[in-house]
Amino acid sequence: WSYALEKPNTGSIFAISWSIDGTQLAGACGNGHVIFAHVVEQHWEWKNFEITLIKRRTMKVHNVINDAVDLLEFRDRVIKASLNYGYLVVSTSLQCYVFSTKNWNTPLIFDLKEGTVSLILQAERHFLLVDGGGLYLYSYEGRLISSPKYPGMRTDILNAQTVSLSNDTLAVKDKADERVIFIFEALSGKPLGDGKPLTHKTEIVEIALDQKGLTNERKIAFIDKNRDLFITSVKRFGKEQKIVKIGTMVQSLAWNDTSNILCGIQDSRFTVWYYPNTVYVDKDLLPKTLYEKDASEFSKTPQIVSFVGNQVTIRRADGSLVHLHVSPYPAILHDHVSAARWEDGVRLCRFVKDQTLWACLAAMAVANKDMTTAEIAYAAIGEIDKVQYINSIKDLPSRESRMAHMLLFSGNTQEAETLLLQSGLVYQAIQVNINLYNWERALDLAVKHRTHVDTVLAYRQKFLEDFGKKETNQRFLQYAEGLEVDWNKIKAKIEMEIAKERERAAASPAVRT
Repeated sequence: WSYALEKPNTGSIFAISWSIDGTQLAGACGNGHVIFAHVVEQHWEWKNFEITLIKRRTMKVHNVINDAVDLLEFRDRVIKASLNYGYLVVSTSLQCYVFSTKNWNTPLIFDLKEGTVSLILQAERHFLLVDGGGLYLYSYEGRLISSPKYPGMRTDILNAQTVSLSNDTLAVKDKADERVIFIFEALSGKPLGDGKPLTHKTEIVEIALDQKGLTNERKIAFIDKNRDLFITSVKRFGKEQKIVKIGTMVQSLAWNDTSNILCGIQDSRFTVWYYPNTVYVDKDLLPKTLYEKDASEFSKTPQIVSFVGNQVTIRRADGSLVHLHVSPYPAILHDHVSAARWEDGVRLCRFVKDQTLWACLAAMAVANKDMTTAEIAYAAIGEIDKVQYINSIKDLPSRESRMAHMLLFSGNTQEAETLLLQSGLVYQAIQVNINLYNWERALDLAVKHRTHVDTVLAYRQKFLEDFGKKETNQRFLQYAEGLEVDWNKIKAKIEMEIAKERERAAASPAVRT
């Protein structure tokens, strides 16, 4: 699209060249003159503020609520600027200015090392400057927090799609191997966790970190070159990372600035994932937590510019900006849940009467192990089987069993079994595997712990009889030799195990329940 058209009286322009910072250009003219031009009228918006670069060294701030206008004068020409989270960060050729939107008269000013800043990214607590020399993370008080480095670092090619910043984490896509994302702790600048970068199967195109919530729940969303959208946890606790696909044919994405809501343009639909974490809690519920809208009005290849509050700004291919509004209720629900105000969350859902909101509440309650709220929310969306399972979890005698069955509910079988074995509840671990028809694993546990081998064989025999099949597994045949299955004995043993677990739960300190 065309921003401006100038027709200087210099004859034809035969060659043009941009300055490295992209703010000036020089042209060689037909009459032997050299023409110089500067880019002005750049525009930034955030909430009720509009900022325009009216001259090379002057910005105009317009507060649309009270119509107040401020002029900001700079010593040198403005190269880059960013407006977000209540701060305006401006880099000139020699200095960096930080203005608070509450007070435009007294900016914080510090000198820059390199001068040619190519990218400014903001988070709630700090901002990132990228120049030819490296990445620098500053607080809004102007203090240098860290300067992360990684092998083969090339800062000149970094942009807003390949770098992402949140309050505690910085993610950078590698240029040498485009399947790799380097993840750093923001405060120390060191690689996160075990220091290994995040690696995907195919090349990654765009990355984005969520902005809210606890550090150990930080999520990163990324689009690969097949235009599939994935989400994964930034922190790995020694185990293999679970990268989950949540969308296909995604052109552009953005996280909300105040709650962990993700929006993207999927093929011909604008989609909002109100609670992307649902994929780790109850995968079947994810489609119920989405909001979709036809995106054909945005023409081809639209880009999401920002997602602030409940307003999404999208730039169409012709350069025009389109503003969309999403429902404010999911963000209010996120606030209630982060402050553990479950009753308020239920009240909000009852007021709004929206299935999507109930689905979000159900997933949030399971993620935070609040069974009472989960039961109400699942009942509201008609998932009766899950309500019954949650009821059965509530009746379990010990806290460990309840936690393990919560993990099972979310599909984490391995973790549930490990938790039961660590708590010394061997029979319960065996029974979990029997219920899931993991016969081999159930027998392994029984043999290893020398207990309940007859229980496993009895259930296996009953299972085969029900389906009219014969035993073909050598291991089961071997252990079944000379072993008489006595259901009365087995039932007595099971009752004894449950009684033991009850006694343990009663004897353990009340704090743990």
